[in-house]
Amino acid sequence: MEFQTQQASKHIAVLAFPFGTHAAPLLNLVLRLSHTCPDIVFSFLSTQQSNSSTFPVKLDKVKPFNVWDGLPQGYKFGGNPHEPVQYFLKAVPGNFTMVLDKAVAETGKRIDCLITDAFYAFGADVADELNVPWVALWTAGPRSLFVHADTDFIRRHVGINGPQEDKSLDFLPDFSGLRVADLPNGITSGDFDAPLPALLHKMGQALPRATAIAANSYEDLDNTVVNTLKLRFNMYLNIGPFNLLSSSTVDDPHGCLDWLSKHEPASVVYISFGSVVTPPPHELQALCEALEESEFPFLWSFRGNPEKDLPQGFLERRSSKGKIVAWAPQQKILEHSSVGVFVSHGGWNSVLESIVGGVPMIFRPYFGDQGLNTRTVEGVWGFGLGLEGGTLTKEGAMKALKLTLCSEQGKKMREKIGVQKLLAYNAVKPNGSSVENFKTLVKVVSNN
Repeated sequence: MEFQTQQASKHIAVLAFPFGTHAAPLLNLVLRLSHTCPDIVFSFLSTQQSNSSTFPVKLDKVKPFNVWDGLPQGYKFGGNPHEPVQYFLKAVPGNFTMVLDKAVAETGKRIDCLITDAFYAFGADVADELNVPWVALWTAGPRSLFVHADTDFIRRHVGINGPQEDKSLDFLPDFSGLRVADLPNGITSGDFDAPLPALLHKMGQALPRATAIAANSYEDLDNTVVNTLKLRFNMYLNIGPFNLLSSSTVDDPHGCLDWLSKHEPASVVYISFGSVVTPPPHELQALCEALEESEFPFLWSFRGNPEKDLPQGFLERRSSKGKIVAWAPQQKILEHSSVGVFVSHGGWNSVLESIVGGVPMIFRPYFGDQGLNTRTVEGVWGFGLGLEGGTLTKEGAMKALKLTLCSEQGKKMREKIGVQKLLAYNAVKPNGSSVENFKTLVKVVSNN
């Protein structure tokens, strides 16, 4: 279909962060808004690579516009996932503002509202120049947003790059179960001037200028922190979980769901470390040894080449007990009755998918908010475990698997996450909190 602007009364520009799991949730939000507001057209700005993978088909009211990815001519990816991000961040916001002019020219309509990934602190200035509302989408959890917004206060309290890693964060509301060491890199330790920590620090300072912040969570998951954020910002709106609101057909090319149906309830270990990270070889070896010795059935969504990356003979020895696939329908797997625990990197999307499935978690975090999510799920919400020492060892993995699958504590975890599952579903029912918050967001973007 052609991009339809003739009947449109408003034009909204959308600025995506083209890395990790950021652009897809933003597009899903735009599609929900487009469905609710058929008289609005959307210009969706991201890199060519991101747009080509995010947009499945042409949409009549949402048009992708490509912005420069910042990469030098002839650039070849060297394996460091942070390098393309660093190049891109050097190109913003100029690469976006240039294309905004193009979007206005092509639609023939001035921009009436700006929606951006919350990472973009410059959204505040761009919206001011356009004299339009700025809506920021936060794709992670409420606690990580809180600590980025409170970075300066936290630094004054505990210092920077100091020896206080075990100090409690009890000076923050409902953070007494967390320590300084659980904070994301760049808040009290690390290279504060590196592109991503600097970006997040600026974001925390700029977000109070946003007309509204939409978040991929729900009201009852973290009440105290959510209520604090509502006091901090002009309008903080939980409108998720997004994985309960997207209706996509289930693609299961490797027959994972049929395989799961052959197993007892709550008996299978599901393993996935997300779309970016693969554990180092010695940790893969340790996890494989734990799976062999414990003899729990497992389903593993594995990035890479299992024949090459996993211990020699492991695939043959565990072929009757395990299934390893290149891709799996994760949400449907976690909703399957035979899955008993989810071994994860602790990304926010995975936490929400686990809640919706009602499956306890074992965490091996790597970067960003994953360590904070791990400690929150374990120490505050009580439906998951971090590994002893924070990394995968044979003994630590076996202990965590047995605890979650075979102990009374594991049973209590399942009960606790079951309560959250019910609250998440209630939030997206008619008149649920996330539905009502979305109605408020619609009023903001349509100026009704």
